[in-house]
Amino acid sequence: MGWLIVAIILLFLLLLDYKWGKKVSKAAVQKKAGVVRQSDITLFTTGETLFDDYFAQLEQAKHHIHILFYIVRDDEIGQRFFSLLEQKVNEGVEVRLLVDWVGSFGLPASLRQKSGQFAFANRPALPFFFYKLNERNHRKITVIDGKIGYLGGFNIGKEYIGQDPKFGHWRDYHLKIMGEGVHDLQRQFQEDWTKATGQSFGNSERYFPPLQKGAMKHRFLPTDGKYLEEEFIQLIKQAKQEIIIGTPYFIPGKKIMNALLEAIKRGVQLTIIVPMQADHSFVKEASYPYFRQLLRAGARIYQFYNGFYHTKVIVIDDHLCDIGTANFDRRSLFINYEMSCYIYDKPFIQHVKQTIARDIDTSTLLTAEYFRKLPWLDRLKEGVATLMSPLL
Repeated sequence: MGWLIVAIILLFLLLLDYKWGKKVSKAAVQKKAGVVRQSDITLFTTGETLFDDYFAQLEQAKHHIHILFYIVRDDEIGQRFFSLLEQKVNEGVEVRLLVDWVGSFGLPASLRQKSGQFAFANRPALPFFFYKLNERNHRKITVIDGKIGYLGGFNIGKEYIGQDPKFGHWRDYHLKIMGEGVHDLQRQFQEDWTKATGQSFGNSERYFPPLQKGAMKHRFLPTDGKYLEEEFIQLIKQAKQEIIIGTPYFIPGKKIMNALLEAIKRGVQLTIIVPMQADHSFVKEASYPYFRQLLRAGARIYQFYNGFYHTKVIVIDDHLCDIGTANFDRRSLFINYEMSCYIYDKPFIQHVKQTIARDIDTSTLLTAEYFRKLPWLDRLKEGVATLMSPLL
């Protein structure tokens, strides 16, 4: 009986730590509106094509390489990545590598030492250790010589090029940015680097060179676990014909859910694409209560079966496309540090919609019948997942 009392006390203390830690942390967060820029933007949807381009650009770096990833693996891809960074350091290029403490936990010091200047983002510390353990930097930003930027869903590891047999083909969306928007990526990296290290590399022209405008209007939106919910709600309210959401996890919470249901009522077609298989426990089951309501309202929900679907994309009519690092879940909305890119270029939006259509071609339509036939074990997992959803 004593162990039960201890467990209850421990649970209470963890909940208290999380509640007050979140309150204190988010009270200090300021809203970042972002500025409309013009850049040339390229979309990558496979790790093979992305990393061919990415590593080629790293090899050509002349002055500096700034990289932030959530996950960097100690595997074949990670070894290639670190070898390339070591090569650039030896050539005299400044390399700063920032990785999330939890996402890249256990990364060997022998690899970290190859990357020039290295730091962990969001190390958990007292007070509110449990909350800070959950507050992750999920942004994935690269800036090369202040002129080329990358942002999206891919991390560094073999699963992201389809070499993990558990997941097979990995479907994701990642952007390459060339133009004035790269300055915004650089500033966000600098802010995260300074927070992690206490050091700043300054605002000289070496890091912020003059950049020409590109063809596509866009705006970066950094969020630190606050304000993303209201941003998503505003996007949903703008929709007149259709909303398309691609996400590995669909756990939106009550306010966004109500906004989606209202959109359907006013005649907007809602389409959602999620993976058929899950990469984390309970995330799939946590989406079930939302899917039941949306199916009854008339939404179309697809499960991608051609590997793992990790994209983070929202399309609003032909007006706006959002691609970045934020998932459509409560962790991205209320805890993690994320980065979105709103793109307003109609030809690019059409390209994204055509890409999504191909994703749907390798997906199956979810129906209400699927939920009526759920085994009892899945229903039990759904109940547990619902309780855990604030951390999913």
